[in-house]
Amino acid sequence: MSDENTLRRDVALANRIIERFGLSNAFGHASARIPGTNTFYISTRRSPGLADENKLLVIDTDGKILSGEGTPNSEFWIHSRIYAARPEVNGVVHAHPLACISLTQIGQPHRVVHNQGGVFLDGVPEYGGIGLIRSRELGDGVAKSLGKGVAVMMRGHGITTAFADVRAATVAACFLEESAGLQMRMLAAAGGDARKIRAFTREEADLANAQTGPGARADRAWEYYSTVAAQKPLGG
Repeated sequence: MSDENTLRRDVALANRIIERFGLSNAFGHASARIPGTNTFYISTRRSPGLADENKLLVIDTDGKILSGEGTPNSEFWIHSRIYAARPEVNGVVHAHPLACISLTQIGQPHRVVHNQGGVFLDGVPEYGGIGLIRSRELGDGVAKSLGKGVAVMMRGHGITTAFADVRAATVAACFLEESAGLQMRMLAAAGGDARKIRAFTREEADLANAQTGPGARADRAWEYYSTVAAQKPLGG
């Protein structure tokens, strides 16, 4: 399989993963930069669970559709403007996981509470704007909120992850929702008192990231997520 075909397949699988693992349903999208360019592959405007590697669009960082048939998701600007701002980023995932959304709506910042959350040791900033990201300006706003980080939470909306490749970005999105879900359960068990949550220290989070973070250990997690996503029925 050529590098181009592998990348196309990874984009399709990334989209299916965020649907199959409950991060998104009818909406959400993953993309991958075409190496050495200001362009990226992204699926057409349909559920991520229906992504097809043979029906991807190529869009550039200015939002111009260069090839492919079909209509892009209206929030392709999230991807365009993050790629424009972050030349080292080659994979972006935008999803709508419920635990992450819940954290934003109760005003709780993400905290590292388990090993897989270690990758977010520098914190997960929040984009506070409400509504869909349907313009270059709004895309720039998301990119600004993300900064040099690996993820941003979007209040009442979802999350976006940005990594060196789409596999790591996808694994990180799964880890972030898992982490947020644990935090919500801990808050409930603590009667809503966040002070009772025993979050990792910076040193502990750094160790956890080195041992289990998607940047260093994406292959094993990707193998699992992509294999299950390929076998699991849509919505299952």
